[in-house]
Amino acid sequence: MSWSRKRSSIVTYTLLVLLDCYWESVSGQLSYSVSEEVNPGTSVGNIAKDLNLSVQDLESRMFQIVTGSKKKYFEVNLKTGFLYVNERIDREELCAKTPKCTVSVEAVINDPLKLYRLEINILDVNDNAPVFTEKSQTIDIAENILPGMKFALSEAVDADVGSNSVKSYKLSPNEHFSLDIQGSEDQSASPELVLQKALDREKQDVIKLTLTALDGGNPPRSGTLQIIVNVMDVNDNSPLFSKPLYKVQVNENAKIGTTLLTLSAIDLDDGVNGKIVYSFTERGRLNPDDTFFLNGETGEITVKGNIDYEENQAYDIRVQARDKGTPPRSAHGKVLVEVIDANDNSPEISVSSLMSPVKEDAEIGTVVALVTITDKDGGKNGLTNCKITGSAPFKLKSNYKNYYSLLVDGPLDRESVSQYNVTITATDEGTSPLAGTAVITVRVSDVNDNAPRFPEPVINVYVRENSAVGEVIYTMTVFDADLNENAKASYSVISGSPKSVPVSSMVNVNSDTGDIVSLQSFNYEELKTFQFKVQATDSGVPPLNSNVTVNVFILDENDNSPGILAPYSEHGSVNSENIPYSAEAGYFVAKIRAVDADSGYNALLSYHISEPKGINLFRIGTSTGEIRTKRRMSDNDLKTHPLVVLVSDNGEPSLSATVSIDVVVAENTGDTQTQFRHVPIKEEGFSDLNLYLLIAIVSVSVIFLLSLISLIAVKCHRTDGSFSRYGAPMITTHPDGSWSYSKATQQYDVCFSSDTLKSDVVVFPAPFPPVDAELISINGGDTFNMTQTLPNKEKFMKKIPASSYCFVKTAHSRV
Repeated sequence: MSWSRKRSSIVTYTLLVLLDCYWESVSGQLSYSVSEEVNPGTSVGNIAKDLNLSVQDLESRMFQIVTGSKKKYFEVNLKTGFLYVNERIDREELCAKTPKCTVSVEAVINDPLKLYRLEINILDVNDNAPVFTEKSQTIDIAENILPGMKFALSEAVDADVGSNSVKSYKLSPNEHFSLDIQGSEDQSASPELVLQKALDREKQDVIKLTLTALDGGNPPRSGTLQIIVNVMDVNDNSPLFSKPLYKVQVNENAKIGTTLLTLSAIDLDDGVNGKIVYSFTERGRLNPDDTFFLNGETGEITVKGNIDYEENQAYDIRVQARDKGTPPRSAHGKVLVEVIDANDNSPEISVSSLMSPVKEDAEIGTVVALVTITDKDGGKNGLTNCKITGSAPFKLKSNYKNYYSLLVDGPLDRESVSQYNVTITATDEGTSPLAGTAVITVRVSDVNDNAPRFPEPVINVYVRENSAVGEVIYTMTVFDADLNENAKASYSVISGSPKSVPVSSMVNVNSDTGDIVSLQSFNYEELKTFQFKVQATDSGVPPLNSNVTVNVFILDENDNSPGILAPYSEHGSVNSENIPYSAEAGYFVAKIRAVDADSGYNALLSYHISEPKGINLFRIGTSTGEIRTKRRMSDNDLKTHPLVVLVSDNGEPSLSATVSIDVVVAENTGDTQTQFRHVPIKEEGFSDLNLYLLIAIVSVSVIFLLSLISLIAVKCHRTDGSFSRYGAPMITTHPDGSWSYSKATQQYDVCFSSDTLKSDVVVFPAPFPPVDAELISINGGDTFNMTQTLPNKEKFMKKIPASSYCFVKTAHSRV
């Protein structure tokens, strides 16, 4: 509708309202009747005639029909004056269920303005059939309901009214139900379904009926409703498992979600009475929900947690099948889950009653420890074999099944191995065998089975003479492989030699520290060596001991000055020697002889003319002591030559002695003695010099024979009292005729000269001179200084004059 038409209608309606307020009734109300659904244009009545209006004036006076609704159902034909239907009229749309349906309109005419009220009654026609709100109705009826029970049915709705509305219902034929109509003629009919015969769900669980609704029209119209009767089951049957016992196997360590089995139960009931829900039933402390999951709808049991054979070899599970009936019924079953063992546990080794430490003198078969092997697996996976890996003086002995004893199987020596780490390996018999190891630490305790040991069988101690009393000359040390008290040694002196002097008066051994302390000051000239035995005893039970031989060698100190021998030995006297004026160069004047009580280099003497200084007439052999002329005499020379000869040893510091000789030059040869005046040419006399030489030769010969005998005896019968590496000290004479003591004389040379005046016994100790030592000449002419040493044998033999005869003897000692 356009906006202009809307505005015209509003104005017209407003005008009618105003006119209605000031209306003066000049005529009555007209009433007409018309059926609904008539065709447009159908005449309702002659309104001009009924209002006494001229047909000719209708158009001129602007006669029109005014309605308050949007639709204009009626209109006036201004040519004929008839009221006719303008639009389709639906009574049900206009008045719904109102028994009387009227449409009020107004007729307006101008000149003068008049308003006429018209009431048109819409008559109902049977144009609507009864209709149910639903196509079907479902009724659930338990099979145990008694006959006579009524069930309300849906009512049909008919848009028509009056006689055209719903008047009756009818039910399709059946053997169980009948129809009962409730209500009067003035009220709508309400159908009810009445149970005539008891229901049996097992025979027929669904009954289908048709309800027909009829109206009062002519011809009557009808509508149908499908009635579905569900015979409801009574929960009189309990669920029933397909098996009373379910058995299933599951591997240990099965993955989460692994399906074991699906429970199956049936219930003869229907609906919720036959709907089954599965669940676990708790038994004591065992809650299956921790390990398994049960689907309540399907009955499927799956793995939920860790399955460990060592914790549970089998699971005895109670299950329940419960329906949803009221009251619910249930059934119980049993599920036995057997766990198949997997070899997932290594053997475990436990040690008990460990006897540690074990004495090193333990006998073979001594029990050290008890060993137990456990494997949590079952079957072959739990069977184990045990052994010791590596080398150790132990073995395993099976006691019972998995119980073993660790035994000593060999000698133990703590000094070699003080601790054993015994590795025991246990292996199971699974398909993929697993092994377990354990390390048993066995400590070996000490037994006093080792005597103290000295570093060497013979200990040589060198002590300087004149050493201070109480000085520690040596410290004894021993090694004892044992421990603690078994290795704590004490020292004592058990014997000594020479027997003439008790060792206890010379040295003392500290029993705790092993210090050897001198009890006296030693004099090399009186005692050159002595020997004693020291015993070291440990503190074990029983105590063990060992001995060592101690050789003490007194080292010579230069504490003796040279002594001049006769005939120049008188102290403070001046000796005189005569030489002819005609003496040639090299003329023998005199020979100074001296002796030193010391030994070695301390007794090695040298001769020098100390006064007068710068003399060039005489010379002296530094090693021989022979004074000879350097040249022939001259007239300018003095007749008397006083000489002072200095005899010095080779010690540090050097000690010396002097002798004075006056050499007188004689004009006549008769006044002088022969060159060989010192040679004993007379048979009736025996000079002192020859006596000394004889004693020296005899002494050396005796010493040589004794040394040879000693070497042979040592070689045949070695004893602890023998000196293994050092020969007996030898007495030696120097070329100058002096006597000395040598500490060792393993090699010595004896030389003789054809010149009786020059014959001496020379002993060269081997340990002292170096190999390349220079020779000191026996014959005069050579000088001796502090850097020169005694000659070795080879060079000495080369330089000995042809007129000399040498006897070389070398003695070797064996250790």
